[in-house]
Amino acid sequence: MTSGLLRIGLATTTTEPGLTGGRLDGIGVYSNALLRELPALGCAVHPYSFGPATALSVGRPLPRALPLAMLADLAGARMALDVDLFHATDYRIVRMDCPVVATLHDALPIAHPEWCNPRLRGVKNWLQARGARQADHVIAVSQYAIAELVRYFGVDERRISVVHNGVDEAWLDPVSPQRVDATLRELGLRAGYFLTVGTLQPRKNIERLLQAYLGLPASIRAQRQLVVVGAPGARSEDLVKRLRAARQEGENVVWLSSLTNFEQLRHVYAGAGVFVFPSLYEGFGIPVVEAFASGVPVVASNTTSLPEVTAGAALEVDPLSVSAIGSAMLELARDEALRQRCSKAGTVRALQLTWRETARKTAAVYRSILK
Repeated sequence: MTSGLLRIGLATTTTEPGLTGGRLDGIGVYSNALLRELPALGCAVHPYSFGPATALSVGRPLPRALPLAMLADLAGARMALDVDLFHATDYRIVRMDCPVVATLHDALPIAHPEWCNPRLRGVKNWLQARGARQADHVIAVSQYAIAELVRYFGVDERRISVVHNGVDEAWLDPVSPQRVDATLRELGLRAGYFLTVGTLQPRKNIERLLQAYLGLPASIRAQRQLVVVGAPGARSEDLVKRLRAARQEGENVVWLSSLTNFEQLRHVYAGAGVFVFPSLYEGFGIPVVEAFASGVPVVASNTTSLPEVTAGAALEVDPLSVSAIGSAMLELARDEALRQRCSKAGTVRALQLTWRETARKTAAVYRSILK
């Protein structure tokens, strides 16, 4: 440590535009938030990324490429960095010559491999579990995740701290109605739509959401589009076909597969009438908090971490029931008083879950390890 500042190496691979195409997933949003917020909390942040130097614009290249780093780790070698502590924010966890904190967002690849990219899945799972066990400390993003990490990764529960994810406080600021209207016109949207946000993959359960929407009365579908924001992910081929088919059949379904502009995303949230998040499995569920902060009433699954995140501020549904999802969508579409109650409750919940608070608690974890 220098002058009381903690020198923190922070993994930023998931934030690199040259590697992600500018699309941040949940882990990228998390990593970017820590990169932004930690410097105000006594941390000198040194961003590092795996990848060729020519593709990196956020972090410096780590000394070894990931495959070589993994092989060196298996041989017992430790990577040398001039920092007090390294924070691995994604699954790329290797031993360093300093303490390592690893954030494990969920146990999805091991708990449900059928929902994930099958390429080298067994090897990736083994390496991630091994890395998790070797980390000096583990951050879980929800209380729900603790049992998952203990069961599937073999992490000692005594080495786990819970630090919730959050939302950028800018989401809580009012947005210009004129700019929202301009974005909606550009994207072909009409305010009041049903919205869902997230990479298209089986656990997001968009197939049942689409079924639920198509089962709504024709008058509701005519008034309210279904807007799906998210790039195609692993095992999403059938869903993509269904979304395109619905559109071709004249349904009011819009798929925005390449929305990467932050301001436009805020505008899309602001224009929504109801946010629907019927996920089958979440370690946290950042889009729910973004919807809360945008003042949009939320329908969310009653499973995994989501009841912990929503804390009673959303209408909870069984994500396996198409009829339950549809009934909740219809209830919020028709009941203005209920929409207002859910919107107000969501705003209160969002105020409790900010990235500033996430960073503050994360810095406290660092200090507890380095004391």
